[in-house]
Amino acid sequence: MRFSEVIGHKHLKTDLIDMIDSGRVPHAQLFLGPPGCGKLALAIAFAQYLLCEGDKPAPDACGKCSACQKAQKYIHPDLHFSFPFVGAKLTSNNYLAEWRLALTENPYLSVNKWLQSIGAENKQGNINKDECQNIIRKLSLKAFESNVKILIMWLPEYLGKEGNRLLKLIEEPPENTFFILVAENQELILNTILSRCQIVKINQLNDINIVEGIMERESMSNEQAQSIAQLANGNFNEAIQLLDKKENNNSKLFLEWMRICYKGNGTEMVPWVEQFAAIGRENQKHFLNYALHFMREFMLLKMTGNQHLRLQEQERKTANNLTKVIDLDQIREITKLFDECYYYVERNANPKVLFLDTSIELNKILKTKSLATIKNN
Repeated sequence: MRFSEVIGHKHLKTDLIDMIDSGRVPHAQLFLGPPGCGKLALAIAFAQYLLCEGDKPAPDACGKCSACQKAQKYIHPDLHFSFPFVGAKLTSNNYLAEWRLALTENPYLSVNKWLQSIGAENKQGNINKDECQNIIRKLSLKAFESNVKILIMWLPEYLGKEGNRLLKLIEEPPENTFFILVAENQELILNTILSRCQIVKINQLNDINIVEGIMERESMSNEQAQSIAQLANGNFNEAIQLLDKKENNNSKLFLEWMRICYKGNGTEMVPWVEQFAAIGRENQKHFLNYALHFMREFMLLKMTGNQHLRLQEQERKTANNLTKVIDLDQIREITKLFDECYYYVERNANPKVLFLDTSIELNKILKTKSLATIKNN
């Protein structure tokens, strides 16, 4: 992937290219940014520029030399990848074919989409001990074709304490060996790793960037692209999902949950929880992210009356109805509840117990208000 193929981030691209051209590349960098901002795409473009062996008439990799052609296909022998996966006694090597296909289809992919594509189901991905040992072994070898070796680790948050195994390698890597960690949540990364990396902060994409990316990907009117960009909220992966699927299933699921929790009827609540518990932790996290997104937009509507929400038409209608029956204090309590629920999902809490408890707590928050006005949505 060349820099010209990465959406937006014009000034950051220039800074990254200048870093390489001036020979000031840190041995360990952390590309940090929100989901769908293009940080993984930027890391890959940065790596390809480092590996490029051809002439660079423009500020980008040539795209024609052997190194570029291999990097474009993610098969360059000196460009290594590490990422979350599922399974004991396995490494990223076991999933390279799936990883290359996923990157080819969408280098802005989400961890939820990736893990589901490799059959994670109800299992949570991680970067395990065997993967860390595999990284140490690979980077201890001499470069095969280039004069540099590069490891791109996507989502080091999934390392956990296993990251301690890599500290010495990150701090004192072999000559011309570069680490690029690509992360979303700085708080989940070991401080010992953070202290060894130069952080490159990457902002979310603006609506203009999203529109440009959509128009390049699919033929549609500027008005349609603008509508999708507004809903995507700076996340190009979300924009791609909206292109592929106009209807948001999380929206229906969330509204159904809210209704069931308000009524507080155990004969409805328990079956819903049991069914929801079976969709897998990554899908549960994705759902909770949507729920938090909805509550943020709803709070904005409640406080300002601004109708320019990053919600689809039916979601906006629901939000308008809810303004009559849910106050700001309730919004804050619900948001806090969803945040706590997400925290426990990440830590492998029993999903049936967790979501039943969350549903009961949500009922307590909602029961003072009536949701009858949304029954006809």
